[in-house]
Amino acid sequence: MSLFWRIFALNAVVLGSATALLLWAPVTVSVPVLLTEAVILVAGLVVMLVANAALLRIGLTPLDRLTRLMTTVDLLRPGQRLPESGLGETAELIRTFNAMLERLEHERATSSARALSAQEAERRRIAQELHDEVGQSMTAILLALERAAGEADEPLRSELRQAQEITRGSLDEVRRLVRRLRPGALEDLGLVSALTSLTSEFATHVGLRVVRRFDTGLPALDQQTELVLYRVAQEALTNAARHAEADEVEVSLRHTGGALVLAVSDDGRGTGAAREEAGIRGMRERALLIGAALDVTSQPQAGTTVRLTVPLLRKQR
Repeated sequence: MSLFWRIFALNAVVLGSATALLLWAPVTVSVPVLLTEAVILVAGLVVMLVANAALLRIGLTPLDRLTRLMTTVDLLRPGQRLPESGLGETAELIRTFNAMLERLEHERATSSARALSAQEAERRRIAQELHDEVGQSMTAILLALERAAGEADEPLRSELRQAQEITRGSLDEVRRLVRRLRPGALEDLGLVSALTSLTSEFATHVGLRVVRRFDTGLPALDQQTELVLYRVAQEALTNAARHAEADEVEVSLRHTGGALVLAVSDDGRGTGAAREEAGIRGMRERALLIGAALDVTSQPQAGTTVRLTVPLLRKQR
């Protein structure tokens, strides 16, 4: 039965019941209308309106659920579906909406994969140019300054030594940027070594105490999964340094059951409810690439925890 005929039938039941009462009930309407008759008519009208509202509410409840889901659905949290309850057009509408969500989630995952792949390629290109062009040029400048300082007299020698130190510091910063853009340790030494290097560098440059808790004998992972785990840890550490006002950060990597769990926790101020900023949404997009679940919890004065759970069923090499 279509939605039109369902609403028509509900109203017909109410109006038919009212008509039957007028035909067979021992009630008459005088002219002028008596007070008791007016009270009976008003009471009957109220009963009809209440009955009509109740029946319409029952009939349109699936549409209310659909409306609420449409206003809150987030493609970065897949799996949100409505039970296909109701009859006729309502059930068909819910089935169509669920199918649309599934299609949009698939398209979002596909487009995110392409975008993140292009982003990683651009990171590698920039890192290569920084290493080959800027890094080599600054190395040549550093050598030239060192040679010039060895041949110069004071006070020019002191100035050249100072310029040499500034150049050396800039070269170290370029190398640090290259490592952030293209984690060579991840490609050469594996995930645990790359995370160890990342946390050590983070502790050195940011000044926070970093505690590492990595399980031994972790299963081998494919390259994409390792990159997602590394980038999520990198973004979580960056957020902790920028927003948390923390003194200590703990990074753990554990093998529990059929999943690998990466957790980054800080003892900062927290936010009560983690804000879905670009960094967190970027982590969610990366998690979708490997079928992982990202959970971000934040409590005032209790810190923030970013937890990435990777199912290992299809992730082992």
